[in-house]
Amino acid sequence: MTSGVLLLDKPTGMTSAWAVSLVKRALPGKTRVGHTGTLDPLASGLLVLMIGGATRLSRYVGDMEKSYTATAQFGAVSDSLDADGQIEDLEGELPARDDIEAALSDFIGRIEQTPPMASAVKVAGKRLYALHREGKTVEREARTVEVEEFTLNNYDPESGEAEFFVRCGGGTYVRSLVADAAEAVGSGAYLTALRREAVGRFSISDAIKPDAPGRIEEHLLPPEVALGGISRFEVEAGAAKLIGNGRPLDSFGEVGKVALFYEEALIAVYADDGRTAKPEVVLWSAG
Repeated sequence: MTSGVLLLDKPTGMTSAWAVSLVKRALPGKTRVGHTGTLDPLASGLLVLMIGGATRLSRYVGDMEKSYTATAQFGAVSDSLDADGQIEDLEGELPARDDIEAALSDFIGRIEQTPPMASAVKVAGKRLYALHREGKTVEREARTVEVEEFTLNNYDPESGEAEFFVRCGGGTYVRSLVADAAEAVGSGAYLTALRREAVGRFSISDAIKPDAPGRIEEHLLPPEVALGGISRFEVEAGAAKLIGNGRPLDSFGEVGKVALFYEEALIAVYADDGRTAKPEVVLWSAG
């Protein structure tokens, strides 16, 4: 059965759902395909796709930190916080580079962020982007996100064009980050382009284009790469049968998550508290 991780370089203009559909059509039968974090059509870059049984490991990739290069236009605002929305020019001078750089430090660490209206967050059972298309604005609950790095790479004080680098935890909206930073210096800004460069240790340099030649299966990474650097243990047949039935096991002497293998194949991820190891995800059935 086809199973693994696919690194895809999504182009601008393509939805993440369409990228998943393209990969599905290139795989045999009804192989499951899922992404681990959407990219808007405006954005390009790394989509980490989970194929077949590996889709059950999506949660571990979704939690990984992500890196982006973002370009923005100062001196104007957008109702969607990006170039796809309604743009309104602002009066007043453009901010100085030093002022922008000084403001960025306030957005590093654990911060509160309100999801933009043009996002996939659900409010009262409806996606915010659907409400946005209807011209509606609703109250959104702020979320705590983690921003590890937020730097200004380039800035043209004449045109107001800027380029940022952002390294952040899952669930962070880069366009909100840029808009909030611009507001902090008495201006406005909206995203003109966004490229995801990395997800955890996965890099865009290792990704394939949607129209890459050859079979998709030739580009798959083994499912265990989705787990990062968690501890790995090889188990015997007896323990593998218990694991296949979802049974708890004695501790492996490693507090945290552990990846369990049988005959060199990943069969489960367990949570180990130092006394007992309990299943989080089981990929193999005892039959």
